[in-house]
Amino acid sequence: MGLLERTRKEWFILGIALVIAVAKLEPAWGAKGGPLKPEITITYIAVSAIFFNSGLSLKTEELTSALMHVKLHLFVQIFTLVFFPTAIWLFLQVLSVTPINEWLLKGLQTVGCMPPPVSSAVILTKAVGGNEGIVITPLLLLLFLGSSSSVPFTSIFSQLFMTVVVPLIIGQIVRRRIKDWLERKKPPFGAISSCVLLMIIYTTFCDTFSNPNIDLDKFSLIIIVFIIFSVQLSFMLLTFLFSTRNISGFTPADTVAIIFCSTHKSLTLGIPMLNIVFAGYEHLSLITVPLLIYHPAQILLGSVLVPTIKSWMVSRQKALKLTRQPKAPVKV
Repeated sequence: MGLLERTRKEWFILGIALVIAVAKLEPAWGAKGGPLKPEITITYIAVSAIFFNSGLSLKTEELTSALMHVKLHLFVQIFTLVFFPTAIWLFLQVLSVTPINEWLLKGLQTVGCMPPPVSSAVILTKAVGGNEGIVITPLLLLLFLGSSSSVPFTSIFSQLFMTVVVPLIIGQIVRRRIKDWLERKKPPFGAISSCVLLMIIYTTFCDTFSNPNIDLDKFSLIIIVFIIFSVQLSFMLLTFLFSTRNISGFTPADTVAIIFCSTHKSLTLGIPMLNIVFAGYEHLSLITVPLLIYHPAQILLGSVLVPTIKSWMVSRQKALKLTRQPKAPVKV
């Protein structure tokens, strides 16, 4: 793959680095009270735009089909929203006595609470040829994050409802009206959401760089990167070992979906939610850093592992097919 093609494919990750660099150079533009007025344009307009776009692009028929995989869906939800955050919480009890930046550690906990993305996990699952099936439960995520915020729970819920649920429902209603047009034109929904997300990330870091009291040491950042890669690899291995046990009842294709959907985390839902739940935190950008690292890490690891997992799945399916074939009768 050439450099230009690679750049086009990974433009969003490069965009994250670019907007953080621009925020560093001129933080006043995107800071609260600045010309961009993020307290209005980001908190309400940008977040609502992302979820209206999601509602517009969400195919209800695929969602209904996903719900048919009850066992797979249940496993992914329990692993993602119960086991994952609990395991991270226990791990952080040990890390809390280390000199690692406390806000980055809190960021790790929020990563554990995030649901899987509909985008990267499904894309990687399709690249291998497995089954995709996951429905995100934002209310469970809110329960995990709400206890860590100084913002009242009722305030968080009402803002989430107005900027997440309502735009999502409106997007679905509009989709039903113009479904045929959307199928013909195929608008770039993913690119639109990514551009809005870059704007949210930019203003978040503008607030950070405009605050002289916030400092991020390189030691903590390096350790967090190492932890994130280690956690992803460990959990991918754990889900693989569990889902391939004979008593699990999962097919090889189900295992592929479980590996990716259970260990991937949503940046598109995560960043807007963190901006709502941790509104007013001067260390908000530090809390978002682990999620910003986790996103490219999951894409990188997934891309590297796709050929290996695909090879395993194909050979496993062939082996299962052979064992199910009836044996030819022995001639006397």
